[in-house]
Amino acid sequence: MTFFKWTALGVGGVVAVAHIGVLGHIITATRVPEAPVINFPGGDYSSYKMEAGKEGYSIEYKANDPAVLESQKSLSLDKEKKGFFGGGTESRREWRKDQFTMDGTRNLGGAVDGEGKSAKDIECIVADAGARSQGAMAGSSIAAGVGVPAVIGVPYVGWLAAGWVALLGGRIGSAAGSTVGSMLNDC
Repeated sequence: MTFFKWTALGVGGVVAVAHIGVLGHIITATRVPEAPVINFPGGDYSSYKMEAGKEGYSIEYKANDPAVLESQKSLSLDKEKKGFFGGGTESRREWRKDQFTMDGTRNLGGAVDGEGKSAKDIECIVADAGARSQGAMAGSSIAAGVGVPAVIGVPYVGWLAAGWVALLGGRIGSAAGSTVGSMLNDC
């Protein structure tokens, strides 16, 4: 036998053994897919409900769902007054039910601002948003009137450069509007 025949026989044997190994792996590797493992973060106020069946599964998860934290207080007072100018009976009945957030703040029946923003802070935020919007509109308009005609004639990328100029004008106008708005509103 020549060298070529021995080489062909060796390569053919390696390929045959590899095919047998791959077929064996494929045959034994086919399994029924398992249900996914989902690790929910646990906590005192976390809850989840999971339903699984042959058709699939559904999960309902609440990350921070505390039970209602509430306090109930009642006071019953029957007091007889005695005095120089006459007496009387005082009868007082009080009942109070409060709900609390997790950090102990009493719920006043509306949205609780957990960050502790004052009315002035909220007014400044609203004024800043309006000033940014107006500044962005003015900056885009100026850029469209001055910058876009200057770059639109650039071959091949003029249309792209015009868009960049318009966006840049809007961003610069937004920042300028925010600065002017904060000066005018004492923020």
